[in-house]
Amino acid sequence: MKRKLISEAVKKGKGRVLLKGWVYRRRLSKETAFILLRDASSVIQCVIKKSEVDTETWETANDVNIESSVEVVGKLKPDPRAPGGFELETEQLRFIHKGEPFPIAKDFSPEFLLDVRHLWLRSRKMNAILKIRSTVIGAIHEFFRSKGYYEFTPPIFTPTACEGGATLFEVNYFGNKIWLTQSWQLYAEAAIFSLEKIYDVAPTFRSEKSSTSRHLAEFWMAEMEAAFMDYKECSEVAKEEVKFILKRVLERNLEELKLLKRDLKRLEPSLKKKFPTITYTKALKLLKEKCNLNVKWGKDLRTIEEKKLMELFDTPVVVTHYPKEIMAFYKPVDTEDKEAPGPVAKCFDMIAPEGYGEIVGGSERETDIEELKKWLKRGGEKLENYEWYFDLRRYGSVQHSGYGLGVERLIAWICGLENIKDAIPFPRTVDRWRP
Repeated sequence: MKRKLISEAVKKGKGRVLLKGWVYRRRLSKETAFILLRDASSVIQCVIKKSEVDTETWETANDVNIESSVEVVGKLKPDPRAPGGFELETEQLRFIHKGEPFPIAKDFSPEFLLDVRHLWLRSRKMNAILKIRSTVIGAIHEFFRSKGYYEFTPPIFTPTACEGGATLFEVNYFGNKIWLTQSWQLYAEAAIFSLEKIYDVAPTFRSEKSSTSRHLAEFWMAEMEAAFMDYKECSEVAKEEVKFILKRVLERNLEELKLLKRDLKRLEPSLKKKFPTITYTKALKLLKEKCNLNVKWGKDLRTIEEKKLMELFDTPVVVTHYPKEIMAFYKPVDTEDKEAPGPVAKCFDMIAPEGYGEIVGGSERETDIEELKKWLKRGGEKLENYEWYFDLRRYGSVQHSGYGLGVERLIAWICGLENIKDAIPFPRTVDRWRP
């Protein structure tokens, strides 16, 4: 008999099947054993009756530890009380490997579960999140390729900073001091002069000494860059991408969202409504008038301010025109903005509802070499390290824009997770680098 996944067996709905998987739960009585079997696709309850099976099967059912791998043969039986609506009347149960006593039981702390993350990945919660993560990353590729973007893969080792030197991870590169990438952006700007429209999904590193529920030291970014595009058009692409990803997850992962107890009504407005766009200056006005929060113009929006602002919206919101003084060197000043009391950049962030914060950050890119040099000097950077970047402005420079989407932050919002650490298989933070 050929092995079937549990989901395939349930879809079949009748007859004898061979299943292989791991023991997720076990309950015993004198005459009957109940084993909840799991595989990658689902779980099913296997009923083993002492009077109806051979001695080896009954002994295995009594001797099996949680997470032992087993092979089961039996007949499918409809049961509306069982997971998936079916149970398996077991005929044979054999060990593939008898596991040792499993170290994870109920009521362990989140920190312990991070210590044994290599085993906790087997939990139904992590299984659901990882399936949704796979859908999200697949949707990113699908979205950009359907729009005529080329996938472009940048280096991880970089000789220059993109988002400021304070968050760089230093690497000894054969005796030379370089860093792990903060973003693909500078290399992407080189590639758009060849391919025009490009994207990538890759790991990114930020040496931020933060232990919040929203920060990781290693995370994945889905980034795009396009020639002949301004920041306004770029922000519309970001809106379209987030909607596309959400649509795919709701099409393919309803069971996983249900298992995570995600309130789908919280996600539906983001699928149906347009995402508003407001300026940073307008955001401060809303915070003052609607939330009684007085934020001085020129300060970046902190977690508390983003959270309060998003209590006014039920979809993601794009915030544009942040003060230039707090922006990266490559974001140009918008000289046409007359609303703000100071210089603002042609940039935008997308903030998610329900307190999940910034999920996208993007901008138009400065094309004036002297402006780039001025802001790099202000940031204490060595100009000679950026000569190759200045070359991009010397030979056929064009208007171009791009953004980065934080994959884990997006997943955390879609899944309704309390902590971003659960949005990635093995989280890396200021105090966690193993397993």
